Amino acid sequence: MKGTVYKSTGSWYTVKAENNKLYECRIKGKFRIQGIKSTNPVAVGDVVVFDPAEEEGRDTGIIKKILPRENYIIRRSVNLSKQTHIIAANIDQVFLLITLNNPPTLTTFIDRFLVTAEAYHVKAVLLFNKVDTYSIEELAEVKYLAELYRNIGYECIGISAKTGKNVDKVVAMMKDRTSMISGHSGTGKSTLVNAIEPSLDLKTAEISEQHQQGQHTTTFAEMFDLSFGARIIDTPGIKGFGVVDMEREEIGDYFPEFFERKQNCKFHNCLHIEEPKCAVKEALENDEIAWSRYKSYLQLMEGEESNYRIDQFQK
Repeated sequence: MKGTVYKSTGSWYTVKAENNKLYECRIKGKFRIQGIKSTNPVAVGDVVVFDPAEEEGRDTGIIKKILPRENYIIRRSVNLSKQTHIIAANIDQVFLLITLNNPPTLTTFIDRFLVTAEAYHVKAVLLFNKVDTYSIEELAEVKYLAELYRNIGYECIGISAKTGKNVDKVVAMMKDRTSMISGHSGTGKSTLVNAIEPSLDLKTAEISEQHQQGQHTTTFAEMFDLSFGARIIDTPGIKGFGVVDMEREEIGDYFPEFFERKQNCKFHNCLHIEEPKCAVKEALENDEIAWSRYKSYLQLMEGEESNYRIDQFQK
């Protein structure tokens, strides 16, 4: 029998079969997919083949095979670890929720997320949430950031999950697609899902005043069917985002504004660091490329984690 994984708790996987029936499935033995050493061999969004069974009056099954993935979003699972965590698979687009403060989302985090989305062929949309709470100065900063990423080619929308501002734009983009929502804890992921589909009534929590961090409400990835013909994957809050298996020579290709200028560099294998007549560095000096983006690029090239915390999913 074939089905799609809707929920993963680590040991059990909720699989929705082609007959729309839900089965609680397990895996037997070790899964190794395309050489990926992952903490979760089966991810939400995976299409799997399983043998159905019945256990203590409930529908269960054993997952036998994972069908080839169209794409996936992956991150390094813990600091100094070579293991990876696949957040979700077979997604049409990912919405990254960004908040200026309460909690703050750094451009370093945004850039690492976008680099991974580019590398694994997932369309990324930036949602600047909580615009109803910002001062005039803070709104100006949000507009500056949105303009920065729009100029690169990313779609950016200012929203308020709480008041509903521009949520209709997000809904319009989601129709007939499988979308994932990601971001730090406290950025309003579950609040946004509830605004999109109130009947889901996902648990939400207030921001910790002391630490300006989100209280973790989603503990595992889960996919939901929506009433308007779409699917959404709610994910646990992420503190850090460790990129996976990228060669230094290819990192620049995942910065679209670097990639489009690459052909104008003197050397075809230019790393945009110390080489002469580098089109990327010239664009940087002419303010055609944001310094924050170049800083993120250098950190990735150096494998520098000192200014950027890579951590586990918050428990």
